[in-house]
Amino acid sequence: MKAMSGWGRLLAAALAAGSIGVAHGDFSGRADVQAFIGEMVESQGFSREELVSLFAQAERQQPILDAIARPAERVLVWHEYRDIFIEEARIAQALAFWSEQEAALADAERVYGVPPEYVLAILGVETRFGRVTGRWRVIDALATLAFDYPPRAAFFRRELGEFLLLAREEGRNPLTLTGSYAGAMGYGQFIPSSYRHYAVDFDGDGLRDIWGNPRDAVGSIANYFNVHGWERGGLVALPVEGEGEALESLANGSLDLTHTVAELERLGVTDTGLPGDTRATLYRMEYEDGGRYWLGFNNFHVITRYNRSRLYALAVHELSQVILQRQRAQPAER
Repeated sequence: MKAMSGWGRLLAAALAAGSIGVAHGDFSGRADVQAFIGEMVESQGFSREELVSLFAQAERQQPILDAIARPAERVLVWHEYRDIFIEEARIAQALAFWSEQEAALADAERVYGVPPEYVLAILGVETRFGRVTGRWRVIDALATLAFDYPPRAAFFRRELGEFLLLAREEGRNPLTLTGSYAGAMGYGQFIPSSYRHYAVDFDGDGLRDIWGNPRDAVGSIANYFNVHGWERGGLVALPVEGEGEALESLANGSLDLTHTVAELERLGVTDTGLPGDTRATLYRMEYEDGGRYWLGFNNFHVITRYNRSRLYALAVHELSQVILQRQRAQPAER
């Protein structure tokens, strides 16, 4: 068994001091929570006493349950979705962040092959460069959803387990880490399993701090893309012309790279000038004046691994291109 973690020592000290009343928590006395604790003790070597004391301090958050059960808002079409993210304040914030973190962004491109503008677009869409990272304690959010939200309880229990492992491995106090109501954390909104697999210590200080260290956040997003198959210098997306029922029925059918460029051109996409064996997916995006087609390539597919949405991926792509254009248009420092 591993030595007691930093957060374990904190909880143990509180127990010894009599400052934790385990009978008063929202979770620790429940049979389902006790079963989960038993699983973590058996499979991961946690101290039962530490976990009981932790869940005694976790709080069930009804607002989280209300939010996740709320009926979905009307699904936005592309031009409405685009207008949320391609806006001046976010672009200005991106340019300021690029200036402040130029070395980190350059290092991330060198190491992982991901251009700065794409890392910046993710940071801009997710949290406005760390300005909106979530106010909930992660332990509260994940425990609430793991034990009181049956539709996705299995998923959130896995993430709760990952969060406990994360805290132990990183020497973090699980009572102080914050995130979204669904347990996503830090600049890039990593869920715990993503943190454990893809977060990196990009400044060499021994910590993977995606909450307060922008360099680690930059490196972690670039590493996520790299691990999921980002191709250095590869295509992302391309607007194309096309018509016909075959294309209309094919568009938006899958996020996977289901066709080649040659196949799509035979179905009605106009000549792209790309090698025929290039893998691609066809999307139809709704603009104010009607639908237009886009091809998404490997790197577009990688963006959808971050968020399984064609609208999200295209927003990231288009925001990245606006950021890049604005950065190039800035006068060079003398």
